[in-house]
Amino acid sequence: MGQVFSMVRDGLVSLASRMGTERDKAASVFYAQPILTDEQIVAAYRGAWLPRKIVDIPALDSCRKWRNWQAAGDQIGLIEAEERRLNLRGKVLEASTKARLFGGAALFIGVDDSDPALPLDVKAFGRGGLKHLTVLTRRQLAAGDVDGDPASEWYGKPKFYTLTGANGMQVIIHPSRLVAFKGAMMPNEEFGGMDSHAWGESVLAATFDAIKNADSTAANIASLVFEAKIDIIKVPQFSANIGNQAYEDAVLRRYALANTIKGINGTLILDAEEDYDSKSASLAGLTDILMAFMQIVAGAADIPVTRLLGQSPVGLNATGTADMKNYHDRIQAIQELDYTPALVRLDECLIRSATGARDPAVFSTWAPLEQMSEKERADIFKTKADAARALFGSAAGEEIIAREALSEALVNAFVEDGSLPGLEAAIKTPDQSEKPNQPKPASAPTDGPNAVFEQPAANPAAS
Repeated sequence: MGQVFSMVRDGLVSLASRMGTERDKAASVFYAQPILTDEQIVAAYRGAWLPRKIVDIPALDSCRKWRNWQAAGDQIGLIEAEERRLNLRGKVLEASTKARLFGGAALFIGVDDSDPALPLDVKAFGRGGLKHLTVLTRRQLAAGDVDGDPASEWYGKPKFYTLTGANGMQVIIHPSRLVAFKGAMMPNEEFGGMDSHAWGESVLAATFDAIKNADSTAANIASLVFEAKIDIIKVPQFSANIGNQAYEDAVLRRYALANTIKGINGTLILDAEEDYDSKSASLAGLTDILMAFMQIVAGAADIPVTRLLGQSPVGLNATGTADMKNYHDRIQAIQELDYTPALVRLDECLIRSATGARDPAVFSTWAPLEQMSEKERADIFKTKADAARALFGSAAGEEIIAREALSEALVNAFVEDGSLPGLEAAIKTPDQSEKPNQPKPASAPTDGPNAVFEQPAANPAAS
């Protein structure tokens, strides 16, 4: 008996001192492969605002300013009209959002071809050849066998996809007819399960624990607010009489009436033998705790707190400019590294479907998220033009840089920064109003890019 007591006492002592146990908090941190089902993903997206914002915000910001087309004026109008007809901007937003949510989605390029299992012939496109765009998710598209031919364009990717319709009919789709968007990158398809070579995983997988901790903290703080003030009444012989049903009913009626009187008149009526006390919980510091969890969520989602929560920066001299600049750089990287390669084939179809041909001079650039005001753009434009005139030389004829070289560089600068959309195509188009081989008057300003270097006459009357 003494030995048993000694063992129990030793176990309790070890438990109290945490010796011989695995209660070390630092030793309890380990990582396991996240298992997040589609049902959990949908429930989190529909039932909580943090998961929805983490999924929606980067996709929305990537499509918010869209693209600027560099082409002739009539070509730009035709291409933008084709984009509106197909709702390309909205379809890309929907596909990228579902890709972030489920791990993958795609745009099906709808044409008049009868067999979607055949490769898409982009060069055969004519005016109006692009019929529709359909958003399909990873849940609807099953990836086929992996292409193991290193010489193939689709090496390491599925040779085909299988779409299961509502009536159970299966349709084979060639990958050239899909604009694929992936979610978070899978480190290795060997650990990703089925379809991991074709899709990624939900962006919520790595952020789920941080989201749950923040939501739990917010819920506990909300409960604490309701428990912040508790009234305590000590009743003589309460425990001894609580087993009597009549006594319980009398107590409930008694304090229900007392609570009603207090709520109406602000006066609490008690018996002389009863003792009343009130306990209040301190709510100081709870905001800092909650914001600390929100900052962890923002870091996990790679979204600034000001953008995630929709609040202004706080703190002395805090502007949030650096955080937003880093975030905009990330969005630009997503556009250039993810969206642009995915949309290459679709853009070839789009240009041909809009204009009827493929002009190699037509291309697009992503509009910056940080838009300058009209005054700032005008100031930059004027500064570049003045700098070009200074580099060209003074009126005395001192030429620092050749006019043609400087003119071409300046045109490229204006085209690249979007100051003059369609400038490059307009310069290459000859003026139809002029007769061939007819020289222009010497006093007339030169058309084209060289016009920017023309110096105004000192005396208009003399010229």
